[in-house]
Amino acid sequence: MSENKPLRPFNGKMPKLGARVYIDPAAVVIGDVELGDDVSVWPCAVIRGDMHSIKVGARTSVQDNVTLHITHAGQFVKDGWPLIIGEDVTIGHGVCLHGCTLGNRILVGIGSTVLDGAVIQDDVIIGAGSLVPPGKVLESGFVYTGSPVKQQRPLKDKEYGFFTYQSRVYADLKNTYMEG
Repeated sequence: MSENKPLRPFNGKMPKLGARVYIDPAAVVIGDVELGDDVSVWPCAVIRGDMHSIKVGARTSVQDNVTLHITHAGQFVKDGWPLIIGEDVTIGHGVCLHGCTLGNRILVGIGSTVLDGAVIQDDVIIGAGSLVPPGKVLESGFVYTGSPVKQQRPLKDKEYGFFTYQSRVYADLKNTYMEG
């Protein structure tokens, strides 16, 4: 029976935390997970690095009810797929990221799903409720929406500034939570 606490080891691997990381007591972070500086993990988020590794870059916000998981190595995917997330990424409420790679400065809209082997390049907005199929590559500098996602339009100049603005807002909010 596992203990009821946010950070849990798995197979001898304990999550590693950067400086000033906030993990809500109702969230769970298990196993081979590395969270960068100023990452925030909000209520009911699950980050499960049990059969492969998960790396989350600095100032990334993992919002309520997010699931972060991997694809294990086996007969169908020889080496499996780790989950790699860059810096200044906002992962909206209820998102599922599974065995994929996200670059820097990305917004993953509420309720979206990104599947095995997908690659999201830097500076991308994924609209709410979108599905990124396995192996799909989303090119830098665009907004994508739909199920499956389709490239909608180039990012506007103002939208490029949103990524770091949003990561600062969540870094400030998690600091408020940490101060109690």
